[in-house]
Amino acid sequence: MARKRSELKIGVISLGCSKNLVDTEILLGKLKSAGAKLVDDPKKANTIIINTCGFINPAKEEAIDYILEYAENKKVIVMGCLVERYKEELQKEIPEVQAYFGTESWDQILEFLGLKKVEKVQRILTTPKSYAYLKISEGCNRLCSFCAIPSIRGKYRSKSIQELVEEAKWIAENGVKELCLISQDTTYYGRDLYGKNALLKLLEKLEDIEGIEWVRLLYFYPTDVSDELIDYIKNSSKVLPYFDIPLQHVSNRVLKSMRRGYGKDFVEGLVERIFSKIPNAVLRTSFIVGYPEEDTKDFEELIEFVQKGYFHWVGVFSYSHEDGTFAESLGDPIPDEEKERRRALIYEVQSEIIKEKYRGLLGKSFRMLVDGYDEEMNIVPVGRLWFQAPEVDGLCYLEAERLVKEGEMVDVVVKDFKELDLLVEEKSG
Repeated sequence: MARKRSELKIGVISLGCSKNLVDTEILLGKLKSAGAKLVDDPKKANTIIINTCGFINPAKEEAIDYILEYAENKKVIVMGCLVERYKEELQKEIPEVQAYFGTESWDQILEFLGLKKVEKVQRILTTPKSYAYLKISEGCNRLCSFCAIPSIRGKYRSKSIQELVEEAKWIAENGVKELCLISQDTTYYGRDLYGKNALLKLLEKLEDIEGIEWVRLLYFYPTDVSDELIDYIKNSSKVLPYFDIPLQHVSNRVLKSMRRGYGKDFVEGLVERIFSKIPNAVLRTSFIVGYPEEDTKDFEELIEFVQKGYFHWVGVFSYSHEDGTFAESLGDPIPDEEKERRRALIYEVQSEIIKEKYRGLLGKSFRMLVDGYDEEMNIVPVGRLWFQAPEVDGLCYLEAERLVKEGEMVDVVVKDFKELDLLVEEKSG
């Protein structure tokens, strides 16, 4: 029997990426509009909804840990990517869970809880007032050998420009200053709806929205970073010259096996094109180490490429052997200890690079976007400069003689740094 609405005290736990977070925010909006009481502390809830990630092994393990932690004493509903991949196994192994739902199953969850579906509901933003995510599409059409996302999320499906502009205007009306565009593949946007790439048309519309000061583009596919896109970013007053381009590797042999559709010469040419047009551009990338066909020579080639210092930010992932992918047939011959050793070596190299880049910032002036206050003492303002994306690129700690507000833009000077974080002070006058 469905639980009565008056009894529902729901806690929602969101795991995984920012795209998953947007799904969670949509669910929160629907639950609230349907009359459910939302609680921040899961311990005070009588029903827990866990939105899971199922992309790589560490994410799966984290999701299972959360499910087991709450399933014993609470009514638990599990949704998201992990369920899309392993619903039957989960039902068998963890029968204590009340129900399992896949991605985008918000209305089915409401029905299960005995709540009425409400049309035209805005999501509840859970990020600081400084920034919010705008998910421009769902799914992916790429066939990378290591990736299970297309089988989990389906084919690429763009949201219309009109729908995205309306959502972005609503976000701006909530006082948000930075709009972060996310998807599995941002540079593919619009091809399914409009027959051709429509990212630049979308950006033109978003730039006209009053209140939005920064537009950050995340997750570019390398072969779709066109000269037109680079030129647009160069000439834009709001779109940041921040290029998040997951390269995954630089060895021709590994890239071919990964089915990425480009080689090392293309990667070096792409980096050169970006910096020739925008000398102050900031690049973020991600690499996979321990891929089944990556030998010592391939890894050394990758290390040498990182040492060139093109990137401010590098994410390194140990290869995760995923069911149903092409790479599954290659086995998983590289021991976890060796994967971790390679991962640590790249981070060690990149650590020295970011220190050198940060030394070049000392004494320079920037605008800082205030995200809030530090978590430990809640008295030091924290925020980011334009080349720091939320959650992944470090923070700025602000010395100020006044109270600053979440979402405020402050003129600052860089004084010092520690690891990925900067110490800044408000600029006088």
